[in-house]
Amino acid sequence: MFEYSKTNDALGTVNRGNPCESGLCTLCASDCRGKCETWLSSIKGRKMLYPRDFGSITSGANNTAHLGVSYNSLRINGYNYGAKGLPSGLSNDPDDCIFPNVNISGEFGNEIKTKFRVPLMTGALGSTFIAAKYWDSFAVGCALIGAPIVVGENVVGVDKKSVMSGGKISSAPELDRRVDTYLKYYDGYGAIIVQMNVEDTRNGVAEYIFNKYGDKVILELKWGQGAKDIGGEIQVNDIDYAKFLKDRGYVVDPDPYKPEVEEAFKSGSIKSFARHSRLGYTNLDSYEKVRDDFMKAVAGLRKIGYKRISLKTGSYGMEALAMSIKFASEAKLDLLTIDGSGGGTGMSPWNMMQNWGIPSINLHSKAVEYASILKSKGKNVVDMSFAGGFAREDHIFKAMALGAPFVKLVCMGRAMMIPGYLGSNIEGVLHPDRREQLCGNWDELPKTVTEYGSNAEEIFAGYFDVQKKVGKSEMKNIPLGAIGIWTLADKLAAGLQQLMAGARKFDLSEISRNDLVSGNRETEKETGIPYVSDYGDDIAKKIMKM
Repeated sequence: MFEYSKTNDALGTVNRGNPCESGLCTLCASDCRGKCETWLSSIKGRKMLYPRDFGSITSGANNTAHLGVSYNSLRINGYNYGAKGLPSGLSNDPDDCIFPNVNISGEFGNEIKTKFRVPLMTGALGSTFIAAKYWDSFAVGCALIGAPIVVGENVVGVDKKSVMSGGKISSAPELDRRVDTYLKYYDGYGAIIVQMNVEDTRNGVAEYIFNKYGDKVILELKWGQGAKDIGGEIQVNDIDYAKFLKDRGYVVDPDPYKPEVEEAFKSGSIKSFARHSRLGYTNLDSYEKVRDDFMKAVAGLRKIGYKRISLKTGSYGMEALAMSIKFASEAKLDLLTIDGSGGGTGMSPWNMMQNWGIPSINLHSKAVEYASILKSKGKNVVDMSFAGGFAREDHIFKAMALGAPFVKLVCMGRAMMIPGYLGSNIEGVLHPDRREQLCGNWDELPKTVTEYGSNAEEIFAGYFDVQKKVGKSEMKNIPLGAIGIWTLADKLAAGLQQLMAGARKFDLSEISRNDLVSGNRETEKETGIPYVSDYGDDIAKKIMKM
């Protein structure tokens, strides 16, 4: 197994824990004091695109070995002439062909197009307590950068303040808070997407949302995710809350109503309970039955009034992948998110994450193959988002290029949450009266922060950009975690623009599979992307023979 380095001397970054393929630590803690690349980028922004200590160093790449099949074994092509996709009003003059002129905004959707400023969306931030704690930072930040955010499954069901009437939700304050927080700063770019699972469907969440918000919300059906092949889980340490969840119809393990479990909880040998969701489609046993059920579900949502619907599928096998693409395309859905193994923002079983499902690059490569079959038959193909282990600008480029022309944006889970934690921790120190509300974990700023400043204006490179957007008087209402998200997104955006300019592509729609090469033969075989020294070799030989 290839081990990723914990330190990057060129960027001055250090992983607290063992880094996974994305470069994030395998365990990303909300109280982390730094300083992985994503953590530091949430403060320094686009400065993190370059090696540290300019003027007193030289630097060289250390990524010379491409081992195994992963996104890190793909390389990005560069070209020495041409320019494609220049925005209107610009020419192919070198003064116009500069990376700040690269357009990274876009849109997805079937009949109604949803616009975004950056080709990013969050993973599903659902009933996990960490999503609830830092929601203001996540939602405000994503609204400001013009990126879609996803409210995950079970938010309504686990809300102790929600009210059920006749088996259906009649009041859902936590869901309302999440939607309203995003919409407050929504300016026409991005979207608020609410996900549904088996329990949410039973509880009438779709009807509740549409009656309150109408077309402002995209509804997402969920088949699964890349972290696990069973329903979502959370952990609670209150036996009364565990009983509440069991009464709501959830699977709770161990059963809080069993006398021996109650006794064990009182004695302290059991300290927490796991709440599980249910598997979908357990009563179906064929492709045809799954299709019929899915189409009925979509028709039901259309009848309620939903015009924008998406689907999230996990890293199941090839049959499920093909079904998700074909069904979503036939149903004219607006987006299909395909999540490879093995990320997770919740309480996913560790060894399940380690051993279950199809790795992202394998799953995504097959998704393109299957989508191309539909396209070759003249069929509609649903717009896609790829998810599963992305954190940097090169990941965004590679995923969009591998998935071209079907992938419109990239889904990031844990990477988009890190600036929320960091900003909340900083704000909790600067404003101790807010610490409990913000879930701040620090009593003082660590050296990893104070080397950049002692107040928000000094610390965050994106502070004044946000101030320009919302106005000086509104800054007091903007969580520092949201400013962290803006700062990270600015780094990712600038890095993506640079990579695209190097590939001579000045619009997202121009990115293609020709912009990638494979670093080893195994990756070439799995992805269909030519080996690094094979691509263009035929043209090169023709030049030499002229």
